Amino acid sequence: MSKSLAIESRCIHLERDNKEARFGAISVPIYQTATFAHPGLGQSTGYDYTRVQNPTREQLEKIVASLEHGTDAIAFSCGMAAISNTMELFNSGDHLIVDVDIYGGTTRLFRTISEKNGIEFSYIDFSKEDVTKYIKSNTKALFIETPTNPLMNITDIEKTAKIAHENNAILIVDNTFMSPYLQNPLDLGADIVIHSGTKYLSGHNDTLSGFTIVRDEAISEKLRFAYKTVGANLSPFDSWLVIRGIQTLAVRLDRAQENALKLANWLKNQKIVKRVIYPGLQEHPGYELNKKQARGAGAMLAFDVDSVESVRRILEKIRLVQYAESLGGTESLLTYPITQTHADVPKEQLEKSGLTERTLRMSVGIENIDDLISDLDQAFNG
Repeated sequence: MSKSLAIESRCIHLERDNKEARFGAISVPIYQTATFAHPGLGQSTGYDYTRVQNPTREQLEKIVASLEHGTDAIAFSCGMAAISNTMELFNSGDHLIVDVDIYGGTTRLFRTISEKNGIEFSYIDFSKEDVTKYIKSNTKALFIETPTNPLMNITDIEKTAKIAHENNAILIVDNTFMSPYLQNPLDLGADIVIHSGTKYLSGHNDTLSGFTIVRDEAISEKLRFAYKTVGANLSPFDSWLVIRGIQTLAVRLDRAQENALKLANWLKNQKIVKRVIYPGLQEHPGYELNKKQARGAGAMLAFDVDSVESVRRILEKIRLVQYAESLGGTESLLTYPITQTHADVPKEQLEKSGLTERTLRMSVGIENIDDLISDLDQAFNG
């Protein structure tokens, strides 16, 4: 498929290799098989065992690699599997610098599994602090999200990549909130891009998936070796679901971020709302930087209300918007990070990041914006 096509077209027409051209199939087939027969001794069809590779999953990986401008993408059973596999690049005694405001599941992995394995971590606010002050002789990687989860801080990817490389480290960027439709960290110097494909790539809250995308062949070989050894691969059917979801990525995100900006401006005028955090608002401290390195502000926002009682009332009274974890689907979801996505984050880390018990995170969907506002209005004032 020609790389000259715009990303909206490439999401639909993908990276077809025409294996099924003789049948005229429009949809990629689901190769629901665990193993593959060989023509003879020393001969192979190119596939041996689905844990290692499967034609449906391989097609998805080509699509995601293309959208992120990488040379290789690896599809995992979920986003946390992708991050766990990435951590196999590091050894006991290595040091990583991590953004203090990241997904709570990532923090849990680092603090309970990676630290047990002898890896050391420093948690800083990349959007405000000087990362060079935290670099050590054993620093092997910097790990960021931008925007961060859930407080939507923006980090300069290009600058951070330069710092990493000057210190013989790599930059890992979790790009889940933006998706490759809005941001391509590899183009800005990142070495590894991670996605929870459960979110915007799949887009319908109906399957789990995760991805790592790279350009460097040596990193790819290490990641794929760990991948086939540990075996956290994405199934053929789930691979097909994500392929289907990607076809509408552009139109979903266009509508969702249009809704998000309107909703953010509405929230600013609500009496019980004390802070609205959305990179598409000009008053956001990362507004100009996000415009420089991304093609939009996304559809995630956070806001603080006046009390825990207001949080409880809102979560109990919303009807169209749903109180649930996750993000990136067609439905609008409200999440209470302090008891859900970030429940296992230590108190000192929460305090440093600024996440409080009055903070709500919203994944804005593609519903009619007036319906979304009406639902929140009755929940705020009911």
